[in-house]
Amino acid sequence: MHAPIIVEADRGEDLGRVNAVGELAERRCGGCAHGCGTDQPTRKAIRAATADDERRAADLRVQDEEARRKAMEKVRAHALVMKVSDAEWQWDRRKLTFYFTAEKRVDFRSLVRDLAAVFRTRIELKQIGVRDEAKRLSGVGRCGREYCSASWLPDLRPVNLQIAKDQRLSLNPSQISGACGRLMCCLRYEHDFYIQARKRFPKEGRIVVTAQGEEKVLANDIFRERVTLRSSEGDIRVVPLAELGRQLRQPAPLAVEAEEDSGVATAADLHDDEVPDETDVVAPVRAPIAEGAARDAARPEGAGRPSGRRRGRRGGRRGRPGGDAPGSPPRE
Repeated sequence: MHAPIIVEADRGEDLGRVNAVGELAERRCGGCAHGCGTDQPTRKAIRAATADDERRAADLRVQDEEARRKAMEKVRAHALVMKVSDAEWQWDRRKLTFYFTAEKRVDFRSLVRDLAAVFRTRIELKQIGVRDEAKRLSGVGRCGREYCSASWLPDLRPVNLQIAKDQRLSLNPSQISGACGRLMCCLRYEHDFYIQARKRFPKEGRIVVTAQGEEKVLANDIFRERVTLRSSEGDIRVVPLAELGRQLRQPAPLAVEAEEDSGVATAADLHDDEVPDETDVVAPVRAPIAEGAARDAARPEGAGRPSGRRRGRRGGRRGRPGGDAPGSPPRE
């Protein structure tokens, strides 16, 4: 583990170290909460590095800082608005890469020519973001450990404010931001757990019908699996999620019970496709059952509907000849 090797690089060779082999490498490439680099490598390992190769690489790391300082002098000479964060020599000294940050696009063509004349090698300038800068420079986070991006995190996926909202975290930037000034990478680690856990709970602010009546969901505690409810009278209670599920499965009481002579239709009088959900309260439906039956019995066989009877929702024959209500003035 961590054995030095010589690998193929851009137009030459470079020195690297082995981080994982066998099953461990497969597990790391299989995926993780923050994303892993699963693409197949395009270059191969050439040979194991010797002690001289390691010593040469250590000398180059010392020269990296010197190259960065010289590049900063050239940047100030050209009056460019950019910050050179890091420099990296390739192991065979065939390429020198400078990493810089800038708020806007920078025309550095003249700068590259000057740097190539100073170092006598191929120059490459890469613009990176502040999170990539923190990954390259490394440091210690508020947890007391080295930055995840610099120590083990293989891929920097975007972290937005919605992730903090889903976890009910404080939206104060000073509490959820890292040293780079952006949201901390670790906010994404448990995000999937929060999303899956909240699917088992009722949505906060929703009105549910339980054995106590209509209650509003105030808060969900996904770790203790408890739900805080408030009734219409203002009483607040905390119910375990399993108990709340049993209460919600009980049918809601009907508002008015059916009586033989009341003329009120309830859920039993509706068709199968008209029965409301268990959580809905059925309002009384007035149906003139007895009165309609008496009128039908007294009407002679073959006789039509009375001229003054309302038809449909909008008054039936009102406004038609012979259909005006008694006592209304004649229409022109």
